[in-house]
Amino acid sequence: MQKNPDIENAKRYKPSRDALRKQTILITGAAGALGSAIANEAAAAGSDLVLLDKNERALNALYDQILDKSGIEAGLYPLDLAGATIDDYEALVDIVQIEYGGLNGLIHCAAELGQLAPLANADPAQWQKTFSTNVHGPVFLTSRLLTLMKDSTPASIIFTADRKSKAYWTCYAATKAAIRATMSALSDELDADKDPSGNPRVTCNIVVPAKMRSSLRSSAFPGEDPATLPSAAINVPAYLYLLSEQARAVNGTVIDLNN
Repeated sequence: MQKNPDIENAKRYKPSRDALRKQTILITGAAGALGSAIANEAAAAGSDLVLLDKNERALNALYDQILDKSGIEAGLYPLDLAGATIDDYEALVDIVQIEYGGLNGLIHCAAELGQLAPLANADPAQWQKTFSTNVHGPVFLTSRLLTLMKDSTPASIIFTADRKSKAYWTCYAATKAAIRATMSALSDELDADKDPSGNPRVTCNIVVPAKMRSSLRSSAFPGEDPATLPSAAINVPAYLYLLSEQARAVNGTVIDLNN
């Protein structure tokens, strides 16, 4: 089978120290395993950061970690996507525009596992919460930030998806399928607006991370020994690649790191 060059480039990507200099990147779920790993490496590559998560204490700890390692003073934005409103997203857009003047990257890492159960036993409240975090939040946040990103080109939107679609995973799988459909439609829209080089001014892609240690995976597989899994750092190069100049023409692609 022929290898996908975008996936191979994403796996091998190693940013230089200033690869993301003068770029502003917003990461949701920033305090989680994947989000914090991306934030640390993006800071090391010179980017300004806006870190969004519902866990304010963990956000503060991440702020200190990034400051110690990279000297970057990240912006913190405590917000729970499960309960956020359109007004909350509008306020975030205003703050990013005032404080940073634009936005070059939007990375969606926030995720809710939801209820792992037969569909016949689905809890409507839990179903709604999972969709709010995994679909409605990312979609509405993206829609509200899109104008700002189009004014800050080049810019990149990166969703995080999963392969899960089997018995008892109905809710989680449905949210990730919805994100794939959203990415496909949005990337088509964005493909119509190109820069003088023929590349989309804003790109939209998906990363499907490889297995990694995370609280979400521990919740899904409580009997699994986390020590047998690699850290979230294994997946970071793919996200930084999609933010880089080398990926300016990559749009509407699923970077599945399990391939």
